[in-house]
Amino acid sequence: MRRRRWSFERFWGVVLKEFVQLARERITFGMILGIPIVQLLLFGYAINTDPKNLPTAIIAADQSEFTRSYIAAMKTTGYFKIVDQLPNEEAGRAALARGTVQFVLNIPADFTRRLLRGERPAMLLEADATDPTAIATAVGSVQALVQSVASKDIKGSLASLAANGGPLFEVQIHKHYNPEGITQRNIVPSLMGVILSMTMVMMTGLAITRERERGTMENLLATPVNPVEVMTGKIVPYIFIGLIQATIILIAARYLFGVPILGSLTALYIVILVFVAANLTVGITLSSLAQNQLQAMQLTFFYFLPGILLSGFMFPFRGMPVWAQAIGSVVPMTYFNRLSRGILLKGNTFPDLWPDLWPLLAFTVVLMTIAVRTYRRTLD
Repeated sequence: MRRRRWSFERFWGVVLKEFVQLARERITFGMILGIPIVQLLLFGYAINTDPKNLPTAIIAADQSEFTRSYIAAMKTTGYFKIVDQLPNEEAGRAALARGTVQFVLNIPADFTRRLLRGERPAMLLEADATDPTAIATAVGSVQALVQSVASKDIKGSLASLAANGGPLFEVQIHKHYNPEGITQRNIVPSLMGVILSMTMVMMTGLAITRERERGTMENLLATPVNPVEVMTGKIVPYIFIGLIQATIILIAARYLFGVPILGSLTALYIVILVFVAANLTVGITLSSLAQNQLQAMQLTFFYFLPGILLSGFMFPFRGMPVWAQAIGSVVPMTYFNRLSRGILLKGNTFPDLWPDLWPLLAFTVVLMTIAVRTYRRTLD
């Protein structure tokens, strides 16, 4: 059989056919345009490795012009935003554990008296160091502020205090939860969320679209089993798969990367279970929008992109602008990152976990409701 000669007309016909097919697949065409735009916006405007306005609480057992000057100097750096006045160290530790503040500045009761005696007293700055990148620059700025306070307030009759040279006081920094700044302790707990999110959403979306393409889903719904029973029955095996994946990651985190497990494993597995359920509902919802397995994968990637960039996994969450934090607050991975780090690194209990656990539960319920209604319309 002889080969046909190359024909421009036939070649151009194939090209036109591909363009027509792309135009008909609106999801694919939207991904072609949407992904570059989303990446440009996120990397250009949302990503910031030098976060500012980090929430800071003050425990001021001594209030004087010197302490007020130092607090004002902290504000002017742009790295610290004073959000609360706390009564004691216990309240400060609780605020750090819950993640409501990044820093707590503790000024002792005898600070000014010792300063005027030339005894070089110390303030204590406690930091939530679960994410070392988020606090690195801010921590580096606090010691330089001592000299600025001295030059402003140590004058006249107090000038003799600075005559001997050296700092008039010091700021001791205590980094909690990850004092050595080990990257694995921050990354590995969040990596569990990334792996579970990617696999659960993709596996659910592909499994259901595959059944729709083969016609087996319609056959199943032709039986007395109703759509809700079909959907819940199909996602239960993936819940067990997610728990197995999480167990493997936890074993590797503990024995390969030295990540501590300070909190309750029961609490951690409850959080994992809720997070897996949330991602399975995402997969079901995306599969209702996809017409085939390729589109299911495309939608999965489109969902996964803001999750990995805006959840605090790769970049500090508080370093992002307000609009990016608002988007990140809708992503389940954002809450899972806080919950997993809180349990593993801080030893948080349920009262500390609840502020980040209830949004995850609400997300699951709302999306499951949407998924049930969408599937009923799609598969009936």
